[in-house]
Amino acid sequence: MSNQIKTAIITGASSGLGLGVAEAFVSRGVNVVLNARNEKKLAAVAERLGASNTSIVPGDVGDAETGQRMVEEAVARFGGVDFLLNNAGVFEVKSFTDYTLEDIDQQLRYLRGMYLASQAAARQMRKQGGGAIVNITSVMATRGVAGTASSAPMAGKGGINALTANLAIELAPDNIRVNTIAPGIVKTPLWGRTDEQFAELNGMQPLGRVGEIKDIVDAVLYLADANWVTGVILPVDGGVSAGG
Repeated sequence: MSNQIKTAIITGASSGLGLGVAEAFVSRGVNVVLNARNEKKLAAVAERLGASNTSIVPGDVGDAETGQRMVEEAVARFGGVDFLLNNAGVFEVKSFTDYTLEDIDQQLRYLRGMYLASQAAARQMRKQGGGAIVNITSVMATRGVAGTASSAPMAGKGGINALTANLAIELAPDNIRVNTIAPGIVKTPLWGRTDEQFAELNGMQPLGRVGEIKDIVDAVLYLADANWVTGVILPVDGGVSAGG
C-alpha cells in the first residue's frame, strides 16, 4: 500500500470483514479508528492490534452523531481522515412477507448510517484535499438468489449501490473517490453458518469455493490505492455475478 492512506475509519470493525481490514491496515502502518456497537469487543480488538495507532468509537452508525464522533476522534488523535470503510450491517434471511416494520427500519438505519458517516468524512476530506470511501454491500443487491430470501437487507444495500455512483460524480472535483465492494458468500459470522455448512456451498461458486475474508480485504486495499477508480461496484464473488 502506498503512503497516501494514513488514517482510516472502519465501521463494523469488531469482527468479520471489518476486523480483517483493520488488521491489514494496522500491519501496513495505517492509523485506524474502529467502530462497532459493542464497546467491550472493540476495546479487545484495539488492544490486540496495538493502542499506539488504534482508537475506538463505540456506537450505532444509524445514530446521527456517531459518524461525526468517528471523524472528530480521527482528527483529534491522528490529524485527519483519509479513508472510510462503511462495513457495518446485519443480514437476516426471511420470506418477503415475513419481514416486519422493525426489520425494515433496522436495515434502513444502516443505509442512513452509511450516508451520515460518509457526509462527516467527506467534509473533512475536502479540507484535506481528498480521500477515499469504500462501502460493503452484496452481490445479491443486484442479483436475486433462489433460496436466500433477503429483500429487506438487499433494499438497503441497493440504496448504497445507487449512492455510490452519485457520490462518485459529486465528490470527484474534491478528489474524493467513492466505490463499493459487492461480496458473494464469504465465511464471516454475519452468515451464521458452520464451516461444514459453508463447505456445502462451494459447488455453487464458479471458482469452486466460497470467499474468505482475505478476498475482500484484498479488494479494499486495491480500492484504497486505486487513484483513477471511482463509482465502481466491484463484485468479489467467485464468479457468481457472471452467471451459472
